[in-house]
Amino acid sequence: MGKNVAQKLIDGHLVSGEPRQGAEVNITIDQTITQDATGTMAYLQFEAMGVPKVKTKLSVSYVDHNTLQYGGFENADDHRFLQTLASKYGIYFSRPGNGICHQVHLERFGVPGQTLLGSDSHTPTCGGIGMLAIGAGGLDVAVAMGGGPFSLTYPKVTLVRLKGKLKPWVSAKDVILEILRKMTVKGGVGKVIEYGGDGVKSLSVPERATITNMGAELGATTSVFPSDGVTKEFLKAQDRENVWVELKADDDAKYDETIEIDLAKLEPMIAKPHMPDVVCKVSEIEGMKVDQVCVGSCTNSSFRDMMVVSEVLKKGGFKVHPEVSMTVSPGSKQVLDMLSLNKGLAHLIEAGARILEAACGPCIGNGQSPPSAGVSLRTFNRNFEGRSGTKDGKVFLCSPEVAVAAAIYGVITDPRKLGKYPKVKMPAKFLVDDSMVVPPAKDPSKVTITRGPNIKELPKAHALPDGLKGKVLIKLGDNITTDHITPAGTWLKYRSNVPKYSESVFSAIDPKFHEKAKAAGGGFVLGGENYGQGSSREHAALCPMYLGIKAVIAKSFARIHKDNLVNFGILPLTFENSADYDAVADGDELELAGLKPALSSGGPVTLRNVTKGKDCKVKHGFSPRQVETILAGGTLNYTTMKGR
Repeated sequence: MGKNVAQKLIDGHLVSGEPRQGAEVNITIDQTITQDATGTMAYLQFEAMGVPKVKTKLSVSYVDHNTLQYGGFENADDHRFLQTLASKYGIYFSRPGNGICHQVHLERFGVPGQTLLGSDSHTPTCGGIGMLAIGAGGLDVAVAMGGGPFSLTYPKVTLVRLKGKLKPWVSAKDVILEILRKMTVKGGVGKVIEYGGDGVKSLSVPERATITNMGAELGATTSVFPSDGVTKEFLKAQDRENVWVELKADDDAKYDETIEIDLAKLEPMIAKPHMPDVVCKVSEIEGMKVDQVCVGSCTNSSFRDMMVVSEVLKKGGFKVHPEVSMTVSPGSKQVLDMLSLNKGLAHLIEAGARILEAACGPCIGNGQSPPSAGVSLRTFNRNFEGRSGTKDGKVFLCSPEVAVAAAIYGVITDPRKLGKYPKVKMPAKFLVDDSMVVPPAKDPSKVTITRGPNIKELPKAHALPDGLKGKVLIKLGDNITTDHITPAGTWLKYRSNVPKYSESVFSAIDPKFHEKAKAAGGGFVLGGENYGQGSSREHAALCPMYLGIKAVIAKSFARIHKDNLVNFGILPLTFENSADYDAVADGDELELAGLKPALSSGGPVTLRNVTKGKDCKVKHGFSPRQVETILAGGTLNYTTMKGR
């Protein structure tokens, strides 16, 4: 039987395990990426392993999150640490201002047919050129840099069969929003989303990358397009044609499910607050007043995206509405350079748009918080409550076309009313200037790693005892995100200072949570469905571990966060009967006994509600490796124990 693209990529990198759905397999990792919000901790963990040099084909450390270096020395110190460490350990360093990791990696480093592991949940962006690109916690990336394999559950593969061609004013963002509407933020769990069909050839690589990038919001392991002639032309324009390989599904490849999308029938779409899957047609909510428009992020910051916005403003002679604040963030220095040279940048500025740095910026809550109860249209990938920095901000997700229409008219507007659609051709040749990528030192012995006072010692986890006892410190509902657990924004400057960052845990829900957890000596967290969705931010597990959280018991978990909890020795358990969640209250005292034999046997664990005198069953679904890891107290302990 033939194989699909996802199976070819996984099986071609298989180290161990049976390539069977639901089984754990280990794969080799060719490339890794980190960014500054997650990289500092990942590299502290890499150092702790005692490996003298990275063992991947390529590892790149990007600075794209906290580039403003505001509010003190912490960010600047961390960036010096990242650069000197990269120089010493054989890692390329992309300087602040060079661009967003996913956009730059797609342009300059991604290789079809290879594997990429990144400490950022939107790493699947490079699936747009046929990579198996997976987001993970920083500790998993550190292990991969040290030469260890990456473990994953062999996924189901969903084919999204595209046919036809997008109509004017409808874009790739509308494709992924439609898929989110169909599948929801939980629909991709345990799956790889593979794109095929005749409609694929009509999409450029930047358009494909928009779709794979936002596939992270489906909860999918990753998303992938074939590597074809379109991919080859993109790499040729980047002066990297030599890395191209063809990669396509066999004619008799099988899929676990198929979703049909007729591109010609799609309309401009928009995601309403506060989830990426609350999607409707733009035409259904036209006329709503808009306070802010932000174009950019790793989802929609390509040269094509920027030029569409610029050309709309130029050809119509439009200005940004006087009651709208509009910002534009190019995805990379390359995009910014090209935009500047062809006067696209001038047209944006003349129209009244504000130009931000080639960085993540507003997407992670660093700047451009909307006004109180303000409506903000963003070409970003997430609109979780409070993520923008304004608790009652109403953030909508849309395409650049929908964004620029709202910026012009001051209300949500169907962009098809703007008239003739501007044609933006993919460049035959991109401007190539890698001068802001610093190669590692030729002589590592001469490099001294610089550490600022904000970089604290890596917290250590302890081996799991046979029993756990404590109170429910907080009971939460469905779709709790990593932003709820450890917020981004101004807190990110403490990413290498876990004692300080731990003060942020659940602060948006219970500002006194960290004090409560410390006073109780730790305890349990109760969650609903899809607990831990969103960012790959491992601090959402590391900081609770520091506060003494012993276990998180939920109805279900997001993939990356569950892995991160295991990585840091916190026990993630799910209710065997989800109705048992309702019987446990905030403040109840819980007890888990006989953990070691129960985990080792794979059977359920008895959860004793001491307060109510009731028992229920909880389960884990761990692989044998995960059982060993959790018993050891996390991946660092396990890796050290194995002598890797």
